[in-house]
Amino acid sequence: MQRPPILITWPDYDADGPETGRRLTSAGLSLRFAPRREDRSADAMIELLDGVAGAIVSTDNFDHEVLRRSRALRVIARVGVGTDSIDVEAATRLGVAVCTTPGANESSTADHAVGLMLAALRRIPEHDRAVRAGGWLRTGDATPWELSGATIGLVGYGVIGRLVHRRLDGFRVQVLVSDPDARAHDGVRLVALPELLSRSDVVSLHLPLTTGTANLIDAERLALMRPDAVLVNTARGGLVDERALVEALERRRLRAAALDVFEVEPPAHPRLLALPNVVLTPHVGGVSERSVAEMTRRATDAVLDVLAGRMPEGLVDPRALQVQSA
Repeated sequence: MQRPPILITWPDYDADGPETGRRLTSAGLSLRFAPRREDRSADAMIELLDGVAGAIVSTDNFDHEVLRRSRALRVIARVGVGTDSIDVEAATRLGVAVCTTPGANESSTADHAVGLMLAALRRIPEHDRAVRAGGWLRTGDATPWELSGATIGLVGYGVIGRLVHRRLDGFRVQVLVSDPDARAHDGVRLVALPELLSRSDVVSLHLPLTTGTANLIDAERLALMRPDAVLVNTARGGLVDERALVEALERRRLRAAALDVFEVEPPAHPRLLALPNVVLTPHVGGVSERSVAEMTRRATDAVLDVLAGRMPEGLVDPRALQVQSA
């Protein structure tokens, strides 16, 4: 009898790991590997999902059409917490359980956000490139800046925003927070977004991507930022109008940016890639050896639980299980 396939798009998923692939094969499932290295079309996803019962995925596209035509699919286990690439409402209606791995990569993302702040302000990538090319410029136009004593604006103050704040305590910074759901407490000053943008030396984004936050940092809001400010984004690329950001950086209306996420991944904007005052990383904020091991283990758990009729951890909408059992 043919074993039901599980599609795995998360790169480097351990097919023989005792906490990952081996558990799937021991449960009588087969593995179909298609690591996500770039965006795939809906047709490509539909072809990969043919006959698939479960999927352990990266930021793959699961729109309504992909879900509708993937008739055998019962569970999507997202390695991470974002669901903006998944039509959760359609999935729930079709009885496809969507699960995420909350809590597994928050510390890693907070570390990366602070690392990007330091990389941009201390101009580490620029100096690295210069030294490799035989240069030794240390002052003048190559002079670095400081994080210590700066005003840091955190846009979004959920778990990751709070972890970033905690990591910044040793730098003697003033922290401003813009988040309608946040509550003031020691060391945090809640302000409206325009005030945060106009006062901050560093603006760091920590919001989910929704219809209300898409292009939140557009040309108008970039114009509110100080010309010596730095924008850091480890959340979602769609929060920022990338074209407007490039223009602000090119015209030196903004000192620098540090980006781990992009409107299109990998980024294809040639002007962005050519800018010397931008630090770029490949959406690795939530990625570490520890976080990947934990996220892939939890995603494996979710697939096994749903296919066995159990309630999984990280289930986004429990109504999907009701549709499955109807």
